[in-house]
Amino acid sequence: MAVVIVGAGPSGLAMAGCLSHLSIPYIILEREDCFASLWKKYAYDRLHLHLKKQVCELPHMPFPSNFPCYVPKNLFLQYLDDYVSKFQIRPIYQRTVESAYYDEDLQRWNIKARINDPGNDGDNNTEEYSGTFLVVATGETADPFVPEIKGLESFPGEILHSTQFKSGKVFRDKKVLVVGSGNSGMEIALDLSNHGAITSLIVRSPVNFFSKEILNFGLFLAKYLPFKVVEYLVVMLSKLVYGDLSKYGIERPSEGPFTMKAKYGKFPIIDLGTCHKIKTGQIQVLPAEIESIENDIVLLKNGKSYPFDSVVFCTGFKRSTHLWLKGYDWLLNDDGFSKISYPNNWKGKNGLYCVGLSRKGFYGAKEDAINIANDIKSMV
Repeated sequence: MAVVIVGAGPSGLAMAGCLSHLSIPYIILEREDCFASLWKKYAYDRLHLHLKKQVCELPHMPFPSNFPCYVPKNLFLQYLDDYVSKFQIRPIYQRTVESAYYDEDLQRWNIKARINDPGNDGDNNTEEYSGTFLVVATGETADPFVPEIKGLESFPGEILHSTQFKSGKVFRDKKVLVVGSGNSGMEIALDLSNHGAITSLIVRSPVNFFSKEILNFGLFLAKYLPFKVVEYLVVMLSKLVYGDLSKYGIERPSEGPFTMKAKYGKFPIIDLGTCHKIKTGQIQVLPAEIESIENDIVLLKNGKSYPFDSVVFCTGFKRSTHLWLKGYDWLLNDDGFSKISYPNNWKGKNGLYCVGLSRKGFYGAKEDAINIANDIKSMV
């Protein structure tokens, strides 16, 4: 087998689509029981793509013209279903890769995967695969992360990660704390408030707020103006639209949104109505970290404490590539992202590649997949 792809999320599907387009044989291993599991099983109901559909399409297949500009979850899943059907992508499901190493003598990658079948706990619960090329497509959002907090186990209410949250409907009239102020945290807080939950939001670090219109204006200007000029203009627009948010517990970063995205992989907040809720007091901002939890009381590091019925952790994800891909840290950092600078982030040595790990979203994954497929095509 020429190529082994690890991961059947959008990045892995993009890779498979590009290889199919060039008639290059491959296999794709996926630890879940479906492709795009984050979208199919672990995404909240109101989720939409935050960028225009043209920026988020996978290679060799645009979104249908009748899809809205900002594609909702159900239509994005329909698009992925059609993509898999068009390119006849058939992942091997419930396969968790445990090790991958390059055999210098045979010049091939050897991959060992565990079969995630509860009914198969005997000696035959692993499989081995081999390929000339290995593509890491495990994604930026691989393993849900919940921080260690003293006393968390004593909390009597419901504790969720954002991947377990579906809708605010079931939280009406409950006191809910949202931990994390990224796009997921902001949108989940909005959904909770819209459904009548008494919502509080922990905002530990400075935040850049933008509307979709401001962000798209910035992306348009970036075609014609220098990076620093565009960043300055969109920050000024944001200040005009949103004003001074420090009196509500939200500070503005000293660095611009595009700089922070490039340096730290931190996305600016695409405001969908959360800011208005904060200004009107419908969402309470708590600008401090959690010190500890005792029963239903959450104690913050600023000394204040509050009772809650539920806590939703929107604290992001970790990547576990380093646990199974040993000795190849010249391609990926310890945090699982590409170590090599864009635009050469996708290529390693000995036929090792990564797709969707450049912190550039769907557009970056699309670029990676096309580059990798063309590179492999030149060698087979």
